[in-house]
Amino acid sequence: MAYFIYQEKRIYYSEAGKGNPVVFLHGNTASSRMFEPLLPLYEKYFKVILVDFLGHGRSDRLSEFPADLWQEEARQTIALLEHLNCGKISLVGSSGGAWAAVNAGLLRPDLVEKVVADSFDGRTLGEDFVRKLINERTDAKQDDKAVWFYQWCQGEDWERIVDMDTKALVQCAEERLPLFFKPVSELKVPLLLMGSVGDEAVRPDIRDEYEAISGQTGAEICMFSSGGHPAVFSNAEQAAAVIQRFLDQADVKND
Repeated sequence: MAYFIYQEKRIYYSEAGKGNPVVFLHGNTASSRMFEPLLPLYEKYFKVILVDFLGHGRSDRLSEFPADLWQEEARQTIALLEHLNCGKISLVGSSGGAWAAVNAGLLRPDLVEKVVADSFDGRTLGEDFVRKLINERTDAKQDDKAVWFYQWCQGEDWERIVDMDTKALVQCAEERLPLFFKPVSELKVPLLLMGSVGDEAVRPDIRDEYEAISGQTGAEICMFSSGGHPAVFSNAEQAAAVIQRFLDQADVKND
């Protein structure tokens, strides 16, 4: 187990495999454990680095999450990249981790090689985001599989973490806080947008949103015809092949 210090708190991270380093960023209410079942698909090609954002998993706890959670998690990601001190590193962010990954790329393109943003709403939150979020979290607390997942990722204090996350996201949506440090059009690193057509956890017009972002950034798009949330799991083997190809291909964006 390894930790680094960020704002006087310990952040947990782990490393597996060999090759070019890739950091995987977990989604809201999850932890780095969400990626552990996927390690065999990636660790033979990359050095896979998993991290628990503050307040999650094996990292130190917080009294509350900030409303600009995805920007703050990007700062934690950048602190990890600085701690690792091994040049530019690619990021794979899933669900909430996708916002953190894009934000890290916007803030520190000198540290980020490429970004994969999987299964997220993009530049804005849907008009019914708050209603859907509250309903989903209420139902999840009564669902044995969801509770098992929360406990597996977080431990015995899972419910407090879920409630803190819900509160932060509701505040973010109701106050219409910016989701990014700067416009996505200013992203200077290669971007892959990934998702599943049948994913009910993201906005219904996700393909249109991805195409709009691609028009601003030149991003590649990979939409699977089936599967749920997030695509990196529901289409695990296909997603791994797409991510490997994207990360390994020569960068022509800034040539």
